[in-house]
Amino acid sequence: MTIIVGLLAPTCRRVYEGAVMVRGTGQMVDEGVPAARPARGDRGAFLWLVMAGAVVALVALPIATVVAHVFIPSEGVWPQLLETVLPLYLRNTILLAALVAALTVVIGVTTGWLVATCEFPGRRTLEWALMLPMAMPGYVIAYVAFDRLSYWGPVQSGLRATFGWGRDDYWFPQIGSLPGAALLLGLVLYPYVYLLCRVAFLRQSARMIEAARALGVGPFEAFRRVALPIAWPAIAAGAAFAVMETIADYGTVLHLGVQTLSTGIFRTWFARGAPVAAAQLAALLLGLAALGFMAERALRGRRRFASDPSGRAPEIRRARLRGGRALGAALVCAAPVLLGFVLPAAELLRLAIIAGDPLFGARFAGFALNSLGMAAGTAAALVGAAVLIVQARRLLPGRLAEAVAGFASFGYAVPGAVIALGVLIPLAAFDRALDGAMQALFGISTGLLLTGSIAALLLAYMVRFLAIALRSVEAAFARIPPSLEEAARALGASRREVLWRVHLPMVRGGLLSAAIFVFADVMKELPATLIVRPFDFDTLAVRVFRLASDGRLEQASTAALAIVVVGILPVILLSRALNR
Repeated sequence: MTIIVGLLAPTCRRVYEGAVMVRGTGQMVDEGVPAARPARGDRGAFLWLVMAGAVVALVALPIATVVAHVFIPSEGVWPQLLETVLPLYLRNTILLAALVAALTVVIGVTTGWLVATCEFPGRRTLEWALMLPMAMPGYVIAYVAFDRLSYWGPVQSGLRATFGWGRDDYWFPQIGSLPGAALLLGLVLYPYVYLLCRVAFLRQSARMIEAARALGVGPFEAFRRVALPIAWPAIAAGAAFAVMETIADYGTVLHLGVQTLSTGIFRTWFARGAPVAAAQLAALLLGLAALGFMAERALRGRRRFASDPSGRAPEIRRARLRGGRALGAALVCAAPVLLGFVLPAAELLRLAIIAGDPLFGARFAGFALNSLGMAAGTAAALVGAAVLIVQARRLLPGRLAEAVAGFASFGYAVPGAVIALGVLIPLAAFDRALDGAMQALFGISTGLLLTGSIAALLLAYMVRFLAIALRSVEAAFARIPPSLEEAARALGASRREVLWRVHLPMVRGGLLSAAIFVFADVMKELPATLIVRPFDFDTLAVRVFRLASDGRLEQASTAALAIVVVGILPVILLSRALNR
């Protein structure tokens, strides 16, 4: 299964100078990294490939562990799951993914088309503001919406107080439901469809639209019959990414009371005490992710992102909207920004000012340092690993190097809960084996050295987010012509010197982009952190989860706001890149 993380590279590589939509790139048309043309039998190049393979093997271990547990007996738990909750888990997961996909497509395609092809008041502001919900984690918007819109929340309480209504006197949408979860997830995931569609609409040939209009086709028909088919690969890619994120979500569905496979993994392991059955549920969730990707590939078929054959397509002349049409377009584009970012962020800011975290100070600084330290350490490790893999691919191109890079991209399509199980199971087995050997040989108990350690958490993050760093670094290295390396080698520089003195200075912007994207995603990661983290090691995400789960949103607001602020950094990066 190819990772969804490569899906934006073909579309955005010409306009993105570092990590073009790193979080959503997949290999529709993999332009690859220019090869360095090593001599046959080059041992140095082979050593790079061996080191890259070792990194990928470490990343693949947790996923292989989960898959291997499919064939292990579950001690009677699995039949019980089949008879009771598994059908509910499957139904809710599939329905939630379908609803989120439909919602993200509707919002993303509509806003992408309006911003790319129409001129109306506020368009320049909205074209970057529409990306802001990317900074809002799904579980954070769920906490805010449930607190405000539930029966005892201020909205419904205000309605009852104003009109004197009782419980049965009015109808109000139930936010703690599957449709409510789909709406909230759609509001924070639509930017991926929007970004892809916007780029696809901007890059498509304006001559095609003009030709259709010259033949008497109206604006809507030109959109339906010309623009939409051209942008179909972008739509399918964005929807697939939204589906992957939906089935991987834990905090949102748990808080809203929607039982999915993700929540079932936690309950099966921690409530039932059945790690094998939990791993098998994780394998089922992994299978759904694979089916989602395969469905995207089938829907997209042989189609590719299209642009003018000359490569110099004229910019689409935006239709200037006036009156009610201009107001309608502005409202349509502003609504998802308002609901998906502005209102939740404003509420978090209000609560942080009037209440905030009671441990704000030294204790809160400890939570922040835990998050920042893990995010920074993971970003540094993954950028280094990505450089290693890309350099191996440059020095020794071929099927083996391509396979190594493909496996490295696999983890981002795997839900965090699945990765967490895959990390803990082999590490726990290693700790038990080591402890038994040490007791037998020396009478010393080593206990749990790796299970529930910082190293285990770092490994989980590396598996989850290596693809982000890899695609960004690949995009940066792809701009370096092989002739530069050949010239440096002709002057007597070794490959190590070429890498340090030529390549890395030229791609430092791409490396920084990769680090920022990884940093922001690690700050938001919740399921893997909850399962793998050491005892009494709380991050900002865990702090938000604990307080909000206890109904203390006003106290959780400080940590949640900090996560949102960090999440804005990649949005700024993307906005600047796309504006270029």
